[in-house]
Order: sequence, then structure tokens, then C-alpha cells
Amino acid sequence: MPTFTNPRSQPAKALRKPRNPVVAPALMRQAGRHQVPHPRQAAQSQMRLALRDLHPPTPQD
Repeated sequence: MPTFTNPRSQPAKALRKPRNPVVAPALMRQAGRHQVPHPRQAAQSQMRLALRDLHPPTPQD
């Protein structure tokens, strides 16, 4: 005669971590347009490009 056995206990399901409510809006945010560079910075980058054109970097062995 079959004997009754208790059903095996199921392990508790692992609960997911609570979600941070700040993360979702932060991921949806997009960067705005950058401002035009300061004239001093623009002149510096132009000078760097001009110097690079005049004296190209030598390849390193």
C-alpha cells in the first residue's frame, strides 16, 4: 500500500533587488548642445593644428 509523503518544500524564490527610482530618468536624459569654445581655447587649438601641419610627428620605431 502506498504511503503518503509530504510534498517537498520549494526553495523560496530569490527576490530581485529593489530598483533605484533615480536610475531610469537618468538613463533617459540626453546631453544638451555644447557651447562654442572660448576664443582663447579656439585660438589654442588652431595653433596646435597649425604646428602639427608644419612639423608632423615622426613615427616611433
